[in-house]
Amino acid sequence: MQSVNSIKSTYIKELLNNGVRSGRGFFEYRNISVVRDIIPNAEGSAQVDLGSTKVLVGVKLDIDEPMPDKPNEGNIITSAELLPLASADFDIGPPSPEAIELARVVDRGIRAANVIDTGSLFIEEGKVWSVFIDIYIMNYDGNLFDASTLASVAALTNTRMPKYEDGNVIREGKLGKLKVNNIVTSCTYAKVGKSIMLDPDGDEESVMDARLTIANDETYIRAMQKGLSGSFKEHEVNELIETSFEKSKDLRAIINKLNSD
Repeated sequence: MQSVNSIKSTYIKELLNNGVRSGRGFFEYRNISVVRDIIPNAEGSAQVDLGSTKVLVGVKLDIDEPMPDKPNEGNIITSAELLPLASADFDIGPPSPEAIELARVVDRGIRAANVIDTGSLFIEEGKVWSVFIDIYIMNYDGNLFDASTLASVAALTNTRMPKYEDGNVIREGKLGKLKVNNIVTSCTYAKVGKSIMLDPDGDEESVMDARLTIANDETYIRAMQKGLSGSFKEHEVNELIETSFEKSKDLRAIINKLNSD
């Protein structure tokens, strides 16, 4: 007798391979909402709800030493935590491979697109600001990459810049904003059999053969990450790159609207 999970997986695959997706088109995002400034003691914060997936990002700045090869630039340190409350599959303990990959993909997109002006984080010789981007998964229902990138950029674009005066860090009062150069977003695709879809939910991720995340700004592809053992054909990748540039317009519009409000 087949298990419930096996029956469900077979059913999902059959639907997708017959061109049927639950409630949306194959290149359509679920509903997206973004709320900023929800962690009072953080310099910046944002929560993104992507369908039922919920991601919370907090940004903190602290005094640090520069990297030896970049003595006049600040640091960016990104971490991700898959909280057990988000999914029964997430455990307490050291960062899982999935959490490490998530943090690296978000970090790579932000760095490659020069979202943060790291030169503006220089204080004095041997002293810079480090920007800590902490990603917390509050509920998992697929596509953590896009939700985490969007939440991170939303938080960064509204991060308060502490002052450093006479050896003291001042976090209150009239503060400026962290200097942000660019906006990067990511689009993640799942491949199930011959079917490819944007923004896979949890059920779709459970049966996907391959995953591709494309991070881009308005002009350039900034990073790509493939996951799992399946493959994408060259023409499929080229088509997904074009789709990403189109879909990223809507994602950037969300950030731009937040910044204009």
